[in-house]
Amino acid sequence: MKAIAIIFVFISFLGHSQSNRVPSYFGIQYQSVIPNNILGGKSLSFTNESFNSSIRQRIGYSMGATVRFGITELIAFETGINFTKRNFNIDMEVPDSNLYVSDNASFIEYNIPLNCLIYIKMNKEWYANASLGIAIVYKPSSIGNQINPDGLHSFIYDGYVDFRKKISADFNANIGFEYRTKKSGFFYLGGSIRVPFSPLFIILTRYQNQGYDLTTIDELSGSYLSIDLKYFFPITRSSGSPFKPGPIE
Repeated sequence: MKAIAIIFVFISFLGHSQSNRVPSYFGIQYQSVIPNNILGGKSLSFTNESFNSSIRQRIGYSMGATVRFGITELIAFETGINFTKRNFNIDMEVPDSNLYVSDNASFIEYNIPLNCLIYIKMNKEWYANASLGIAIVYKPSSIGNQINPDGLHSFIYDGYVDFRKKISADFNANIGFEYRTKKSGFFYLGGSIRVPFSPLFIILTRYQNQGYDLTTIDELSGSYLSIDLKYFFPITRSSGSPFKPGPIE
């Protein structure tokens, strides 16, 4: 309900701003979450005695609504609200016992980007743009599971989010190109980099067997690159009153 209310406010601002000299636009966007080792967010491995664990980020996605408020002809402020799904593969093993388990987990986020955007006009229809800003992130829940491969041995993992850190911030940078048409709207293709200012979550893995207990713990950064697709709806202007005269005036 909160997300719907925020989008409603954005649309209201959008409709109000159309009377200004510099228009604003409402659109939708989709991002592919691409893990990589350059930013240190793809994988993490740790060992405690004979217990080995690893967590590897897989491709995820982000999608939502975006609003671009025009400030000048070549400067704008862009925000919105997005749902992001991060996917992970978690492996745990005890090599000496030939015990190995693997599991897939998904981590959910909601974020509101706050970006300052600058255009470079290439011709009448094509623009390049770049933006910098932050994203306010809300992490509603943790991830975790317990796996018992034979009923005697227990493998446990927990991607824990401290309740004091459910709301955090990420550095956000974008660059891309867009094709503009008056009738069909704007079509955007670009890329982004996202670097959290704090760990995505604390990852704990554990092995238990008849009083034998081994635990590892570390922090996952969660940085990623993305390929971005956006579409901004065209502005429709009324040519007259929307109410047609009836039989009685």
